[in-house]
Amino acid sequence: MSEAAQTLDGWYCLHDFRFIDWKAWKSLSSDERESTLQEFYAFLNEWDLIQKEKKGSYAFYSIIGQKADFVFMWLRPTLADLNALETAFNKTKLAEVTIPAHSYVSVVELSNYLGQSDEDPMENPRIKSRLFPILPRTQYFCFYPMDKRRDGEDNWYMLPMSERRELMKSHGLIGRSYAGKIKQIITGSIGFDDWEWGVTLFGDDALQFKKLVYEMRFDEVSARYGEFGSFFVGALLSKERFSQMMAL
Repeated sequence: MSEAAQTLDGWYCLHDFRFIDWKAWKSLSSDERESTLQEFYAFLNEWDLIQKEKKGSYAFYSIIGQKADFVFMWLRPTLADLNALETAFNKTKLAEVTIPAHSYVSVVELSNYLGQSDEDPMENPRIKSRLFPILPRTQYFCFYPMDKRRDGEDNWYMLPMSERRELMKSHGLIGRSYAGKIKQIITGSIGFDDWEWGVTLFGDDALQFKKLVYEMRFDEVSARYGEFGSFFVGALLSKERFSQMMAL
């Protein structure tokens, strides 16, 4: 049996993708639409306060294309916290005019592929900031799930730890070359959702998402062992931008 990678786990994560039921939205009076938005903005204010207190974080983006209209990415200390947050939103007036499009449940993860030390990782500010990140407000967002292949000779899980570590080292160098251009959040979802990991990218130049993913396709970790799900890409939403999006 090959040695399993050990992980450090941080905040739990829910990606909640929604469609807007435009027919239902248009059926509301202008006063009803305004009260619906104000109720939702009060929720955003609460999320901002939680984020300021570093008890969680969130991202809010429109989705470009037909897979969804917008997405929430929520980070919270426990799965129960995520469940409560999702339920609270589902009770809002805005939720009544949305249709669930897709969701993804995971937890922020760091593996031991890139090295270990004798220090307590929770005493390292750099590691803590990666496990409990405050999500950036970049102009663009990209999310996709992925697996490691388990197919005949191309079975990631049958490789010895030493070989997996070397492969991940070169793979990680590509990601680090995009530092300053892309912020990457890796979340583990084995046992939580249909894929093994979720990858969320943040950046002010969406073209860098394409360049990063394309370059990584030529690395052996992706070229030989990577399997990818659907990609979702979107643009940052604020209260002002969401009001413009919902205006009739």
